[in-house]
Amino acid sequence: MNINRRHIISALLGVGLAALLIWGIGGKDESERTEAYYRNDGKIFGTYYNIRYEAEADLHDSIKHALQAFDKSLSMFNPRSVLSAVNANRDTVTDALFEAMWAEATEIYTLSGGAFDITVAPLVKAFGFGRKSDQLAAISPQTIDSIRRFVGFDKVELIDHHVLKSDPRVQIDGGAVAKGQACDVIAGLLYEHGCSNYLVDIGGEVVAKGLNDKGEPWHIGVTKPNLNNEGAQSELQEILSVTDICMATSGNYRNFYYEGTERRSHTIDPRTGYPVQHSLLSATVVSSSCMRSDALATACMVLGAEEALQMIARTQDAACYLIIAKNDSLTALTSPNWEDFIKK
Repeated sequence: MNINRRHIISALLGVGLAALLIWGIGGKDESERTEAYYRNDGKIFGTYYNIRYEAEADLHDSIKHALQAFDKSLSMFNPRSVLSAVNANRDTVTDALFEAMWAEATEIYTLSGGAFDITVAPLVKAFGFGRKSDQLAAISPQTIDSIRRFVGFDKVELIDHHVLKSDPRVQIDGGAVAKGQACDVIAGLLYEHGCSNYLVDIGGEVVAKGLNDKGEPWHIGVTKPNLNNEGAQSELQEILSVTDICMATSGNYRNFYYEGTERRSHTIDPRTGYPVQHSLLSATVVSSSCMRSDALATACMVLGAEEALQMIARTQDAACYLIIAKNDSLTALTSPNWEDFIKK
């Protein structure tokens, strides 16, 4: 299926993570600027957004309208969204945003060997990570096997703007690409308004273009996983100085539970039906769009470090920064092309 990604800016490179700290530092005289830097903050999709940009006027209303339009297409929590209609088996015509998500999901599903699968939602719900661990441990192999009968991207098709399912219980979850895709949408809006310096951060997924209000590259801090605390993470593993980049991160260190002495993350492998059990704690990916970075980062977390590096090596437009737990300490691994992407 060949669907144009109309909201993706080809001039940008890709990057992202679920836990990023972003700010600008430096020192260029503000009087030299002919345009002002604006900052728009708020909440959307159950998370936050933080958008900074240099423009002739405040674009907050346009940004808010674009985010609301995105919510009406791909939100699982908006009962009137296109995605909700698909999941409720209501006959609905898909829109451009939904189809762009579908095209990316199809490609990453194939690239990852099924590790990335937007139909995994019923398995994630079955493990219910908001409940107590003893309830989680009670899920039987028979229950998982029964759910897996209607999990799999091979059980759905998009034909003539309609989603067809082999089983009505199939559920689509675009959450693994939504924040990244929304970043691309807002970056596209800013580009169309003539902005050449901006940073779009939605829930930690990022598109950065040009320079900050001090005339410096944007500085992005990658959070250091805290294995002993599920609470706020504040220590930084790495500080990146970047421009013209799209970035997304996925992590396993915030949401997990213990089954006996075994630590299980919230990341579910759709191929097995169970939470992944490997040492990879965080995957930050840069790619040609933030949506693609988001999907690849999720795929990395399912695959584990070794297979993640192999997958990234098969792409021509992505690089990754992985953090693994090793002997009660943290080790960072990068794809061979990581420095090329960051320096570029």
